[in-house]
Amino acid sequence: MRAIRVASAALLGMTALTFSAPAAVAKSDTITPFGFSVLPSTIAAGGQVTLLLERDHGGCKGSATVTSAVFDTITIPSHKSQAVAVVDWDARPGAVYRVTFTCDGVSGSTGLTIAGGRPVGPTPVPLNPDRGVHAGEGGSLAGFDLKELGIGALLITGSVGAAYHFARRRTGEDGT
Repeated sequence: MRAIRVASAALLGMTALTFSAPAAVAKSDTITPFGFSVLPSTIAAGGQVTLLLERDHGGCKGSATVTSAVFDTITIPSHKSQAVAVVDWDARPGAVYRVTFTCDGVSGSTGLTIAGGRPVGPTPVPLNPDRGVHAGEGGSLAGFDLKELGIGALLITGSVGAAYHFARRRTGEDGT
């Protein structure tokens, strides 16, 4: 019976850990102190891609260089967060090209897939501002005082104590 509880707790813990993976792991092949992406990730030869660099958390302070075999080297200045690159017309349809972002001596890469066919007109690119709103600054402890922290600790301790008491309490029905 105890093994079932331990296995259930381990499975629940692993599930929580899996769903709390950082966004950097999901967005690119390499983990860096700055985020980056190529939009769209699949494009026809001759199309335009937007190269996005996330500078929100200070991981990239200087200018960034973006290189790939499928477009010319692009430099994103330190005051910008995006640039546009035109994919070469001779890019092979179905191929996946490596796009490497380098900033402050750290490099990260992701893939860019070339779709079949040629684009008819310009590729629509999402418009993203260079700078976003810095909402939520101050962390999760901003605005808490000692009284609120004490009440929270007391509630947690009380609930753990009550759970322990009810788990250890014996009933008179089964005779144990």
